[in-house]
Amino acid sequence: MDDTNMSKRILSAENLEQHFLKHDNSKNFMLLSEVPKLCFNEPCLLGVDEAGRGPVLGPMVYGICYCPLSKAENIKALGCADSKSLTEEKRELVFEKLCKETEYVGWAVEAIAPNSICNSMLRRQKHSLNQVAQDSTVGLITKAKDSGINISEVYIDTVGIPEKYQEKLSEIFPEIKITVSKKADAIYPIVSAASICAKVSRDRALKVWTFQEGLQAIARDFGSGYPNDPVTKAFLMKGIDPVFGYPRLVRFSWSTAGKILQDHAALVEWEDEEESGANRSTTITSFFKQVNSNKRHKTKHEFFTERNLAVLESL
Repeated sequence: MDDTNMSKRILSAENLEQHFLKHDNSKNFMLLSEVPKLCFNEPCLLGVDEAGRGPVLGPMVYGICYCPLSKAENIKALGCADSKSLTEEKRELVFEKLCKETEYVGWAVEAIAPNSICNSMLRRQKHSLNQVAQDSTVGLITKAKDSGINISEVYIDTVGIPEKYQEKLSEIFPEIKITVSKKADAIYPIVSAASICAKVSRDRALKVWTFQEGLQAIARDFGSGYPNDPVTKAFLMKGIDPVFGYPRLVRFSWSTAGKILQDHAALVEWEDEEESGANRSTTITSFFKQVNSNKRHKTKHEFFTERNLAVLESL
């Protein structure tokens, strides 16, 4: 998770865009609202959901929204519902309402950069998308706790098997009642609110995305970002460099992008470094000592000299 944290209250989607515009979109980014005073003292419920898990383009955004238990019905009255069931205009309207309820509503989002997702999934010790998602959830809940919010109950839209995920989170946060459920964004209004915060934030991040690779001429024409979108597929074909691949907007670990890279990127053949001397074989003892040609004295193997290692005579 990135160390960049914002505490200024966001009052509009336009203001939210400015934060994303100023931020380096190749790095993870956390944005937090001010904490309402009621949330320091009264027990609160908190919802967690994401936006942008499936697209081949752009960040995945995790969001939380919280309020006192005594104000739970107010969240529903604001019109919170699963963000996928709302039009963009409706999401923007509900998000504005959430931002204006400064007396009892707070929220936070983490934008996980596309290259961060890919690097996690492709590194030697692979970190799956589910693990990335769970790490973000834990990080956001921890941040809320560290901010002094009196969290009593947490509701989460699951990734993976709900029972196992709930057990894991309950071990991390034993003092909090954790509920993990499929379709939680359609069941619990506080999760719906988190879903809206995440979705609006992702939309705003994409709207002001800055291409550091010099692709501004085609930058805004990438469609929904989902692999089956023809406009997105066209962007992937136009945006590829045969040597350097894709801009950071693209999740190059996705099979859609990988297939295009395989078919259209320049082919490179890697030759093994030639060994000095014909049919030279390496034995395990060669890493510990090496005798020069005149055999007058012993020299250390380069493995040790390059690392400034020496024989320890005594402790």
